[in-house]
Amino acid sequence: MSKLTPFHVAIPVHNLKEARAFYGGILQCPEGRSSEQWIDFNLFGHQFVAHLKTSAKEDNQLHFNQVDGHGVPVPHYGVVLEWEDWENLAQRLKDHQLKFVIEPYIRFEGQVGEQATMFLLDPSGNALEFKAFKDISQLFANTTPLKSRI
Repeated sequence: MSKLTPFHVAIPVHNLKEARAFYGGILQCPEGRSSEQWIDFNLFGHQFVAHLKTSAKEDNQLHFNQVDGHGVPVPHYGVVLEWEDWENLAQRLKDHQLKFVIEPYIRFEGQVGEQATMFLLDPSGNALEFKAFKDISQLFANTTPLKSRI
C-alpha cells in the first residue's frame, strides 16, 4: 500500500445532540453532512458517522481483554495521531474532566513500537482509542516473539 486513505466507520449513538457536543465540541471534529438520523464528522481526516439508535442503551455490551494490565474495551474505534496531536488531545480531554477507561500512558517505552495510547467512552458508550507512535514506520512492527505467537 503506497499511501493511507481515509477510513469510514459508522457507530450507533443514543442522542445526536450529545454526539455533536462530544465529537464536535470536545474532540473538535468538524461536522460534515447531517440529517435528523445521522451526523458526519471529520475525525482527524476520516469519515466518522454517528447514526441515531433509539433502542435501549443496554444493547451496547462491551467485552474487555487484558493488555498491559488494563481492561481494553472491545469493540473500539480510533485514530493514530502524530505524537504532538495526541499529547494535545490528551490534555484537552483531561481539561474537560472526561473519565478515561484507560488513562493516557506510554506502551513499549524505549522499545520497538513505542506508542502513546488512551481509551474513553463517548456519551453513548462507544469505546474510542487514540494512539501515537514515536516512529510511525513501526505501526505494524511485531513486538511479540515468534514463540509466543504460536
